[in-house]
Amino acid sequence: MPTTHDSVWMTPHTRTALEAELAGLLTLPHAADAEARTDQVVDAWLARKHRIREIHELLSRAGHTRIPPDDGVAEPGMVLTVRFDDTGDTETFLLGTRGTTDDELEVYTVYSPLGSALLGATPGRQCSYRLPTGRSQRVTLLTAVPFGTHRPESSTFAHPGS
Repeated sequence: MPTTHDSVWMTPHTRTALEAELAGLLTLPHAADAEARTDQVVDAWLARKHRIREIHELLSRAGHTRIPPDDGVAEPGMVLTVRFDDTGDTETFLLGTRGTTDDELEVYTVYSPLGSALLGATPGRQCSYRLPTGRSQRVTLLTAVPFGTHRPESSTFAHPGS
């Protein structure tokens, strides 16, 4: 069974889009492609094969596409707002996997220093992580809300049970 670090959270819309893209990539190339120069055909075939592999990997690791519960716990699929304690600056981002949402939010993975430090945190919890310079950065989790409910005007996803 995959652990939280092994699984990928993605929006239902993104899963559908990736499945459609994969289906398109798996169809045979058009006859016009065969008329192109051989090196172009090979390059296109290699790029296609690479993208198919990427999509397969994402979809096979997608444990679920449900919206996480609105329990305030930092986990994949939650939009987190943090305060950097040394400056007071705030940042809002999705804890997830890049390429698994079509939203304009910045995405931090659970493998990133910041994402790893916040995983499992609840609002008010102070966490720290190492910067590439070796310095320690302290942040406080201010909010953790399910993706799709992070914007009042958002109606892209219905809350579970609605």
